[in-house]
Amino acid sequence: MTQPLVYLDHAATTPMVPSAVEAMTRQLAGVGNASSLHASGRGARRVVEESRERIAGVIGARPGDVVFTSGGTESDNLALKGVFWARRAADPRRTRILSTAIEHHAVLDPLRWLGDSDGADVELLPVSSEGILDVAALRDSIERDPGSVALVSVMWANNEVGSLQPIHEVVAIAAEHGIPVHTDAVQALGQVPVDFAACGVDALTFTGHKVGGPYGVGALVVRRDLSVSALVHGGGQERDIRSGTLDVPAIAGLAAAVEESVKNQHDHAVRVAALRDDLVRRVVEVVPDAHLHGAPPGPLRLPGNAHIGFPGCEGDSLLMLLDARGIECSTGSACSAGVPQPSHVLLAMGCDDDQARHSLRFSLGHTTTPADVDALVEAIGPVVERARAARAR
Repeated sequence: MTQPLVYLDHAATTPMVPSAVEAMTRQLAGVGNASSLHASGRGARRVVEESRERIAGVIGARPGDVVFTSGGTESDNLALKGVFWARRAADPRRTRILSTAIEHHAVLDPLRWLGDSDGADVELLPVSSEGILDVAALRDSIERDPGSVALVSVMWANNEVGSLQPIHEVVAIAAEHGIPVHTDAVQALGQVPVDFAACGVDALTFTGHKVGGPYGVGALVVRRDLSVSALVHGGGQERDIRSGTLDVPAIAGLAAAVEESVKNQHDHAVRVAALRDDLVRRVVEVVPDAHLHGAPPGPLRLPGNAHIGFPGCEGDSLLMLLDARGIECSTGSACSAGVPQPSHVLLAMGCDDDQARHSLRFSLGHTTTPADVDALVEAIGPVVERARAARAR
């Protein structure tokens, strides 16, 4: 018998909100390249520019700061490579990039590529046992040789354990030396207050499918006075740093989703935090040695994130056993060529290999209900017992 689906993986992607579906659908039957000069082209351009204005209006940016991309990975690559190349071209001494050991692979992998293939000196700064950047280590690294630092990149909120990073402190330290700061805010937007101008960062990444918008569209919000070298060359769209024909329907859907998620952020956070707290409390009652990774629930953690360790289990086994019961979640760890790997985030937080493999990430979102929590609590005890028995064989 097919059981009802319980979806607890909103950090991976969250269902589109109706307003985004409506906005996108309305444009799908239209025609017109936003770069064309005829009436259809001007109509498409109007949709793009109105969407840009709507997004800028709710995230504290100027419309000209918003550069549309295909999503978070492209935006991170554009920020890291583009700013690094531009800064090094202006001053060859600037070869260092400072980041954290818990970044998403959309940041870590381009940093590794820049280090291996393009002469960048990448420093991954340590974090606490709660997954929060060691600000003193950042300051020490910058002050050791500030003239060599091209940029700093620190995520706003960690995608695995949900810990919020001290972005304002990062910006303050970097600003003392005129160093630009990029933040991957993919997990933060719509979950916590995000204001581009107020936080002081120079570049900020977000994507549509994390806020109830479509896949394949996002943005890099970047100050107009920050020089960014292009990754893709072509028609000169998007300030000549991101060429390519603009996806008008997706951009319309993105704007609707961003606007709705930001306007509803406070109420959403209160609701999902209450569900998350109930989930954690009840799961630990059923499995007494289960434990939460990351910052405690509160101001230093995303409201919908519950990253829980289950000693004596393999996270992948737990995931598949829950999946068989119609409950979907994530291990939050990387997987290479089908071989499970321990979470680099948990390793950076001081966990050993075993601890970095025995966890599940439950991420709640706008469709999550108390019944979803009930279903997980009912299933988790038998699932853990079965996973432990399988491992003991």
